[in-house]
Amino acid sequence: MSGPKLFETFEVGGLSLANRIVIAPMCQYSAEDGCMTDWHLIHLGQLALSGAALLTIEATAVEPEGRITYADVGLWDDATEAAMARVLESVRRHSDMPIAIQLAHAGRKASTDLPWQGGKQLAPDHGNGWQTVAPSPLTFAEGENPPAALDRDGLARVRDAFVAATRRAARLGIDAVQLHGAHGYLLHQFLSPLSNRREDEYGGSLENRLRFPLEVFDAVRAAFPADRAVTMRVSGSDWVEGGWDAEQTIAFAQALEARGCAAIHVSSGGLDPRQDIPVGPSYQVPLARAVKQAVSIPVVAVGLITDYEQAEAIVGTGDADLIALARTILYDPRWPWHAAAHLGGRVKAPDQYLRSQPRQYRSLFDVEGSAES
Repeated sequence: MSGPKLFETFEVGGLSLANRIVIAPMCQYSAEDGCMTDWHLIHLGQLALSGAALLTIEATAVEPEGRITYADVGLWDDATEAAMARVLESVRRHSDMPIAIQLAHAGRKASTDLPWQGGKQLAPDHGNGWQTVAPSPLTFAEGENPPAALDRDGLARVRDAFVAATRRAARLGIDAVQLHGAHGYLLHQFLSPLSNRREDEYGGSLENRLRFPLEVFDAVRAAFPADRAVTMRVSGSDWVEGGWDAEQTIAFAQALEARGCAAIHVSSGGLDPRQDIPVGPSYQVPLARAVKQAVSIPVVAVGLITDYEQAEAIVGTGDADLIALARTILYDPRWPWHAAAHLGGRVKAPDQYLRSQPRQYRSLFDVEGSAES
């Protein structure tokens, strides 16, 4: 009998993955001037021992003004690079899990307070705030300070910031780059007709709205080593009438595939407060399925995937090639272990934890391939 699909090996853009479970990027809002701290060492360190196949560093701002909050991680200068290098060095000492990074710019959703402080936008004259930028001078929420529309110099600056951060990621030995084109942040703002009202070649038609995100992708792909993967996270729908939808997402995915994108990670929403999301288990899987039917590159599904059989069904039926875990793995950092035990799979564990294997799951741990201490 064949084993569970969820624990079969898989390859993305030349990167070998031990199974079909990846850890999604999750903002921690715990950086200091863009620099990772001991919190990130603890957070990423525990996830690197989870048995998943890939660890993705949270949305990392390519310039200070691209942060969601003043406490976001960045990768824009030598100090932020050195802080990340310190964390990665420690994590890699005890785990050989591949590590990706999500590079991002928050656009009009930048300059906000910490989520546990309410998450409201901070005005430019606030001590922790700044002037935001966007495709068009349209606010995300009523009453916010309008963003400044990016002119040609601004577009070039942002694109070059993505390239510079990509080169820093390459120097750090990061295995893959994911561009954040979802959740209402800057690249998504260019894609959606709800936030992009430009009248130049970057606005209006679908072709024009795709232009800047594709320019950023092309520049990042050229700057990252050819043997390492560059992927994109997208929102498959704004969940607002007249907004970005699955059909446009498919066109974007096909354009990315033609440019050498290694995988598409399909999420949704985040662009407009009017969104009406049908939240429930696997609610975003139909969006991933639609993209997968239209492209030949791997597709990642995410969103309220919590059950082991649910995850196995998503990859087993071919709705997606990989599943991504976010809040689920924060709640249960050993979710891949428990899924393997339930489904009859095998998972890597560090040597120091091998004796934790329950008697009824004697073949759970891949002892031969366990991490060295």
